[in-house]
Order: sequence, then structure tokens, then C-alpha cells
Amino acid sequence: MAIPGNFLSSTTETVDPNTSGWAPKLNCTLSLGSGGRVGGGCLSVRATAAGEAQARTVTAYPVTAGTTYQVFADSSGTSTERIGIRWLTATGSEISITWSVTTLSAAMGWHRVGVAGAAPAGAVTAQVVLASTEAAGAFHFWESIYLGLPIRTVGNLFSFGTESSEINASGWTPLVNATISRQVPVFGWSTDYYLAGGHVLAMTATSAGNASIGAVDRPSVTPGTEYMAYAYLSPPTISSTAWIELRFYDSNGNQIQAARSVLAAPGTGLYRQRASGSAPSNAATASVAVGLDGASAGQVLRVETVAIVASIQSPAGTVVPYADASFEQGIAGWATTSGVATLARTTPWGVGLDGSYALAITSTTATASVIRSGRFTLTGGGSGQNWRAQIGAHVGAGTWGPVGLRIRWYDAANNDLGVTATGAFALPNTDWWLIFKEGTQPQTATQAAVEVTVTATSTNAVLHVDAVSLWPVLPLTTVQAHDAAGYIALTLRELTPGYLISVYRQMADGSHVPVRGSLGLLVGQTIESDLMVIEDHEAPLNTEVSYQIELATPAGVPSGSRLSSSVTLDLPDVNFAWLKDPSNPQRNTMVMVEKAPDWSRPIEQTSYVVKGRRNKVTLSGRRQGLEGDLAIWTVNDENRRALHLLLDSGTTLLWQAAPGMGVDDMYVAVGAVDETRIGALAQDQWRAWKLPLVEADRPITTGVNGSGGRSWTDVVAEFPTCADLLPVYPTCEALLLDRRTG
Repeated sequence: MAIPGNFLSSTTETVDPNTSGWAPKLNCTLSLGSGGRVGGGCLSVRATAAGEAQARTVTAYPVTAGTTYQVFADSSGTSTERIGIRWLTATGSEISITWSVTTLSAAMGWHRVGVAGAAPAGAVTAQVVLASTEAAGAFHFWESIYLGLPIRTVGNLFSFGTESSEINASGWTPLVNATISRQVPVFGWSTDYYLAGGHVLAMTATSAGNASIGAVDRPSVTPGTEYMAYAYLSPPTISSTAWIELRFYDSNGNQIQAARSVLAAPGTGLYRQRASGSAPSNAATASVAVGLDGASAGQVLRVETVAIVASIQSPAGTVVPYADASFEQGIAGWATTSGVATLARTTPWGVGLDGSYALAITSTTATASVIRSGRFTLTGGGSGQNWRAQIGAHVGAGTWGPVGLRIRWYDAANNDLGVTATGAFALPNTDWWLIFKEGTQPQTATQAAVEVTVTATSTNAVLHVDAVSLWPVLPLTTVQAHDAAGYIALTLRELTPGYLISVYRQMADGSHVPVRGSLGLLVGQTIESDLMVIEDHEAPLNTEVSYQIELATPAGVPSGSRLSSSVTLDLPDVNFAWLKDPSNPQRNTMVMVEKAPDWSRPIEQTSYVVKGRRNKVTLSGRRQGLEGDLAIWTVNDENRRALHLLLDSGTTLLWQAAPGMGVDDMYVAVGAVDETRIGALAQDQWRAWKLPLVEADRPITTGVNGSGGRSWTDVVAEFPTCADLLPVYPTCEALLLDRRTG
């Protein structure tokens, strides 16, 4: 799959099946190499003489002066390398090249290099330049090359300049005993992980002792909302105490809370470390600090891909804070209430079901113990609400009897209201096992705790617990008709991320129609979250429908199915009809019908006169679909502007009228449009339209365009003021979909 947003063609990006997208720039010849990571090919650059060899893209890609662009690639060779963006004028003259820092060392293993920078004044196009310093005749290899707008974490409160070090290190400042620089060490990333560039932030301890740096950005936060900070950390030694800290500040800039998470490093590679916390009531902003405790002079902590995001946990609706659920920064509020078991966070990094750590329960004797979480406020339910507690459990050492799970209830004064019956579950082997227990919320209960009962059957036994959750049990499948907006919302809960899903609209006659999702029709698509809300904008009007959901394992083996209840999308006034864009439902609009089309069905025919015969011989193609003119009215200026927006794209539309009006739901292409006034008064807002329609097939591969998780958080992180948006986005829709001018 091509890198999303890449200006480069697939052939130029992957160098498959040829090198046609590349040309020598300096001291080299090019050929098609083998052993690529994506496909078999890669770009082989051979130095003609000793010195730097440079290759460039054949095409110069349009850019806008002042806009930041990013380039990266995977590289392999016996020498160090760098990558650059070559800025060109309208006449093709070189203005300058934005170069990355040269890699710290050479490596034959595939590793990432990259850089980002703003297009200088006068820049109209740009090329990618690949460079390596070689001995005469030496080869260097490149693949998976990207040029485009910066790829950043969706929902990150930080700007790209703070999240990544691809531009410079100006997003960071020394706090204690440290200096800051950028480096390009040899780090390999998976071919489809595009958030990591080539540069890392390098914090160097000035002298022996604690050292730390902090992000300059302090984005706004909402009190009471839980946030997560994370970054990849590369410590100088295994014994180093490297950490990340999520910090909250009040409106005066005073630090009022901090949550630190210490890396238990298994080596000196890059390891993602997370810290989380809820913004206190007087919090206004947040930021991140990273550092080393007890550093030696000259030791370096490397940092990559830094983010602060609103914490989104799974399953949807869980009331367990991330720190208590995933143990990334310690054991949070968990404690042993009876027995000899001791609690600690697992070590090293990498022993976790969710995230990189788990809770380690150690029993020195073969006895029973009870482990309990802190108390969590029950939101999203009330008296009589059914709740489900769930944990992941894994035998780390020794042997254990069945693991018990239950929910303990509390009122607002923290009085114990009792506990559900214990559900006991055997762990047959050392795999991770998800176990759950349900309970009904007592009348006065406002809080609950998750309680785990364990019995070690050998001495010095270790049990790991992770991915703790407690959530209100809601229907797995619900449907709701939104008549005013013309769609049906289908909500699916407790799905398994990574599994495959197919969703069909089931009609009264038993027929099934695939429902459209963001990537096209929802047939065998991968589940990204345990909660899915699907908007079916193509559901028929005034017709009872239900939805069939089919689930399968990643390998395609069926694993279950669901059937929703029935629902009807109403169109109260049969004089109106919907015109919809299946790929952009935000453009859908309702119009008043003046007159339905008088249909024709053209056909391609050729007639031949045969000498001596009375009748001609006619050769016919297949009769084509319906064609005719739909006459409609728009009743006000808002309705008129909405119809113009709908028609502007020229894409296939869906025309829906109420059943009984003599037409079925129809996909149509709209030709040249006539718009006329009805009254003599200029102030009259009514307009009469004639829409020439040609029947079309239903779009199959077209997905529902949306923000992909994009929100105002992402906009604010990149654009300081509304005025900064005006030259970048021509419309509000372009802002939503991140479709930039140029």
C-alpha cells in the first residue's frame, strides 16, 4: 500500500518495477536493486568516483512557499547518508536544499533517514535528493521514499515541530544539566510506521547528576479529562534511569501536577514509554519533560515521536483510569487486602498485554491473596445498571489455582456495599487470558473497585495482570434513524480490534446490501476499535430495514454474527426527495420535486441496407439505463447553496424519493444544470432547477470521506490563529478533510 499523502508515484516510492522515477544528480549511476522491503525492487546508487553520490526524483512536485514539507526514506549501505528536499523556482533553477543531519554510522540493515522544512520564498516545485558518501564503485540502496505534508499523530496536542525533530530542536528547552541537539542514529522501523522520521532529539548531560529537558509548547487542556503523554526513549545504558513526565500547569504557568513514568529498558534501542493523568480542576495547559536520573557527564538520551493525546481506552466506556488499567507508570491504586502477595510493575519493558508493562503479583508461599484496585466513579450508569469487569491474566512463574474476579461496590461516603459473587477461571497455560465478571449496580452505589482473588500453588509464584477495565454493559448492537439528516446510525460495541467485519443492510424480502464505510463497502474490513458507529446514508426511505453483521478472525475464519433490530428512516413529506453524495454525506441535501423525469433509454444501433431485401439488418448494443430531466425547487438561499456544493464535485449521486412515487432509489450522474428564478422579485429566494440525470452503477470502491479522527485539536496544534487557515483551506469542508490549497 502506498504511503498516505505521498506526492511520489508508487513506482517512484517503492522503485517497483523500475527506476523510471529517479535520475542521477551527482557522481553516480542508477540501477534496479533487489531485496527491497516493499516489493522486490529498490534503488541502487553506484558511485562513479570517491565522494558524495546523489540521486534525485525525475519529477519536480508542486509546493507552496512557506508550507512545511517532509521527506523520508529507508536506506542501506556501507557508508553514511543524508536526504534532502531540493527547492526549485518556476524555471527549474535550484534555490536551496534542506538537508538532514548525516547518519551517525553506516549500516547495511534498512534504517530510516528523513528531514522536514518550509519551502523558501520563490519555491514552486521540489525534488527529493538522496545522498551518500562512497568509495568509487560502491553501492547504496534506497526504498519507501516519501515527499509530502508532515505525517503526524492524529489528536496530538503538540505541533509537528515538537512531536518530531525533523525540522529542528526549537520545540525543546534544557531544564536541568543538559544540552539539546539532533542526531540520526541507525534505527529501523516497520515499513508501514510513518510517524517516525530520521532525526531524534538528543539530550546530553552536561555533568554528572540528574538531567532533563522540556517541551516549549504548552497546549490547552480540559480539567477532568484524562490525557496520555508518550515518546520513544533510547537510554545510554540498560542501567540508566530514563523517564517521561506529563505535567499540568495553571493559567499563571505554575506547575500543579506531574505524572512520571520510568523506563525499564531491556536495551539501548527505542522504547515507547507512556505516562497518564487527569487534568486537575485548575489546569489550563500541559506539557512533557524527559530526562535521566543519575546520569554520567556526556551521556545521551535520545527521544522520538512525542505526543500528548486525550486518553481513549478500550472497551469504550471503561471507568478505570489508564494508570490503573495498564500499569505503565506503576501499580497506581492497587493493593493487597489479604494474604502475602506483593505487587510491583513488571520489568523490563515489553512484558504487557496492553502497553509495555503489567502488574506482577508475587506470592512467596503457596497461599491465597486478595488484590484490589482503587475506587472508580461509576459514570454512564445508575441503580440496576449491569457492569462488566475484565482483566488479562498470565502466569509468569510457578503455578496458580483458578483466578477469581469480582466487583466491590461503594457509596459516595466510601462505605462498602458488598461484592458480587466471585467468578473463578483456570489458566491452562502461560498465554494471556481475558476473564470477566458482571454485576448489577446497587441502589446507592456511586463507586466500584475491581477485586482479584488468587491462590499460588507453589512458592515464589508470579502472576501478571493487565488491561483492567470496568464498563456499563450496553446492547452490542443498536440502530437509530435520523430522519432530519436522512441516515440510520448503527452502533456496534465490544468488537475485537484486528478481526474482520462485514455489514449488510437486510431488506424485508431477505436481500442483503453491503453498507458503505470509510474505505468502501464494509465487506471483510479490519476492525480498528472495539466501538464502531456506522452512518448508513444510503438506507431506503419509509422502508423497514435491519442490519446483519458478520465477524471473522484476521485469517478470515467466521467467528460470529449479529442481527440488529428493525428501523425505518422516515420522509414525512412525499413532495421532497434526497440528493446525496455517497462519498461525502456532509453535502447531502433535501429538495422539493416539481416534476419527476420522463425517462428515455438510449441504445447504440447501426442499420445496414441489404441489396435485394426489404428489411434492414440492425445491429444493436445493450439498451442503456434511464435518462431524463428532474425538475426541482430550492426554497431558500441556504438550500440553493447546499445544492451547488453537492453538484460541484461532479461525482455520482444518489436520488431517493419516497416509495410509491413511481421511482426507485437511483444512482445518477448529473449533466449541465439549469437554475432559473420563479418570481419577478429579486428578493424571492425560490429557484427552479432542471437536473439532467443519467442512471449510474452504485460506486463500489468509494469510501465515506471523513476526518479520520481529525478534530480542532489537530488544527490548533498547527495553526495559531484563524487567519492562518485562510490561505491554506479554501472551504470549511477542505479544513475538515485536510485538503490544502495547492
